[in-house]
Amino acid sequence: MEIRKVAVIGSGVMGSGIAAHVANAGVPVVLLDIPSTEAGAARNAIADGALQRMLKTEPAPFMHPRNARLVSTGNLDDDLDMLADCDWIIEAVIERLDIKQSLYAKLDAVRKPGSVVSSNTSTIPLRDLVAQMPDAFRKDFMITHFFNPPRYMRLLEIVDGEHTRRDASEMVRNFCDRALGKGVVDCKDTPGFIGNRIGVYWLQCAVSEAFNMGITVEEADALIGAPAGIPNTGVFALVDLVGLDLMPHVLASMQASLPAEDAFAEYFDTPQLIQKMIADGYTGRKGKGGFYRLNRNDAGKRVKEAIDLNTGEYRPASKPRLAAVSAAKQGGLRALLSGDARDAAYAWTVLAKTLSYAASLVPEIADDIVAVDAAMKLGYGWKKGPFELIDELGADWFVEQLEARQMAVPTLIANAQGSSFYRVEHGQMQFLGVDGGQHDMRRGDGVLLLEDIKRAAGTPLARNGSASLWDIGDGVLCVEFHTKMNSIDHGVMAMLKIAIDTVSNQFKALVIYNEGTNFSVGANIGLAMFAANIAAWEQIEQTVIQGQQTYQALKYAPFPVVGAPAGMALGGGCEVLLHCDALTAHAETYMGLVEVGVGLVPAWGGCKELLGRWSTNPKAPQGPMPAVVKVFETVSVASVAKSAEQAKDYLFMRAGDTVVMNRDRVLAEAKAKALALAEGYQPPEPLEMTLPGPGGAAALHMAVDGFVKSGKATAHDQVVAAALARVLTGGRAGDFTVPLSESELLDLEREEFMALVRHADTQARIEHMLETGKPLRN
Repeated sequence: MEIRKVAVIGSGVMGSGIAAHVANAGVPVVLLDIPSTEAGAARNAIADGALQRMLKTEPAPFMHPRNARLVSTGNLDDDLDMLADCDWIIEAVIERLDIKQSLYAKLDAVRKPGSVVSSNTSTIPLRDLVAQMPDAFRKDFMITHFFNPPRYMRLLEIVDGEHTRRDASEMVRNFCDRALGKGVVDCKDTPGFIGNRIGVYWLQCAVSEAFNMGITVEEADALIGAPAGIPNTGVFALVDLVGLDLMPHVLASMQASLPAEDAFAEYFDTPQLIQKMIADGYTGRKGKGGFYRLNRNDAGKRVKEAIDLNTGEYRPASKPRLAAVSAAKQGGLRALLSGDARDAAYAWTVLAKTLSYAASLVPEIADDIVAVDAAMKLGYGWKKGPFELIDELGADWFVEQLEARQMAVPTLIANAQGSSFYRVEHGQMQFLGVDGGQHDMRRGDGVLLLEDIKRAAGTPLARNGSASLWDIGDGVLCVEFHTKMNSIDHGVMAMLKIAIDTVSNQFKALVIYNEGTNFSVGANIGLAMFAANIAAWEQIEQTVIQGQQTYQALKYAPFPVVGAPAGMALGGGCEVLLHCDALTAHAETYMGLVEVGVGLVPAWGGCKELLGRWSTNPKAPQGPMPAVVKVFETVSVASVAKSAEQAKDYLFMRAGDTVVMNRDRVLAEAKAKALALAEGYQPPEPLEMTLPGPGGAAALHMAVDGFVKSGKATAHDQVVAAALARVLTGGRAGDFTVPLSESELLDLEREEFMALVRHADTQARIEHMLETGKPLRN
């Protein structure tokens, strides 16, 4: 049986988010809640209201607004018959056992035979949930614990019961992996499963020890954040995001479920200050504020404030300078935790206790360390899981430090002494099992990761400081960027040229891909600013020419080029993808030509390619002006698609480009597409464009003038928009009767780019972006 239709019971934040993400997979979903009892309200008002809220929520639960059409709403009194043809029913109601068991009896009476029922609970054991249900129901039941928000958080914890059918479990796993893009982790039926058992302990330990040790909230976040490979939110900012009022409920559940001797028992109590904050409505971002808040000072300016854990009063937030953080930048994680200074002592206490606690729980909560590390990376955004962090410290050093501080050494950590939790043997990653032996790590079918290829190969075919060229098998090569944020510079361009030459001589196809957080944030504007400061205009122009020539060479190479982006693909990163034959993109790909934000126009062929796509789009009005207007609207406001599906609306992606829900499957899909295109491949025909000329530019100028007069655009916005308009309409000497070649369009891009980069206001925008990461409105 396949999953063709899903139902979600409960339209709260979690349930509605799950329903939206099922719709993102293109699967119809039924969303039911209790009937409304409000006077004059429709019976389905609760579920209907949840659906409408999601269309306004940011970050958006839907990858595209049209996905909401796949969600049908109803209520539990009138519409249970809507479940009769559902293959999977997900319960996401309040965490009360009696309510869940009553609901299951109703579901069992209407569901079709063999349909799967699962609970999104994270606090109630599976054995208790099905205690009163017949065997047939138990065979079809499991726990599927999503993390919030379901679209963006990759972790899905699955717990099978002793009676759960294997084929039912495999069906759900496969659907969640491939259709929903989840990192599926198998857990034991224990309190909090993996992610929250360790994650909540870590948060509560960090918060409690900050009170105990006199650490400020800013210091705690700085120490238990980036230096440990944990998101910059750290601890207190993360609790603000989750909600302070949620934590006491989770802790009460843990206290009721865990034995008194569990290490978690040390941190069950909620500090009095936090209890008062919750009572006063300071519940975090969803309330009046939390450990941090935004407030207005005497001058009316919004300022960020942090609470003083001793006095309970707010004060201006600071950016602490801590010796342990500075030491970590030079000496890594071990340096962060070394020494007796107050900041290092705090970092040691939190991380040592958290890592030791995680090690003490295997195999109680999971069969192996791989599941634990995956859960913390996918569910809490850690760059490394607990056991990978111990490897970074060194198991021997960690044991030595634990013993020196008279702390218990978990058996699993003791077993790793003289070795490590992970190792590479003959190019194969292995992990230390609970049996003390080494076991090969296996990927799922259809998963191809560059990290595995690199580990097995050892060395690339070519490499420089910015990019590498890897053989990924079957005649396909892969260019990997590895600059900071995968920005594009001379080294990246040089590697693309090497790739073109290499593939042309002896291979079939090329894939452009990397496993960084973002595919590419665009050109390295820091280098451009440096060159501008010394008036190296010829060097800047040569960089533009190099990019144009390289991207054109990619487009017209005698073999297919497939782009495989994930995360941000902006500016020059978007332009390289526009020159590929096809894209295989992760669903969470955010594409856009954003050069106007730093006072420039796209100059590596972005204007040219987007014009070509809109002018040949069969759904667009014919003639030169509609395409020009569409591209001008897109580029002049730096539009960024908020998903791969939305990228197709902008024509950053073509209708036939592939969207892959699971990031771990992107490279395999891209390679398969490249091989398919290689059969009988012919490069595209050269592009010629007929553009409207100065008359068309004048029409665009009028629209921008209106925005300036109404205060919606600045003076320099007008300058940049005028330059963009000249490019898109064919330049000052443009003639709608004379077609322009690609090289002529590229000349126009380069001419306007070079004029703008000399402009003082553009240089101010670039400098401001480099210093603050935010655009300057000048």
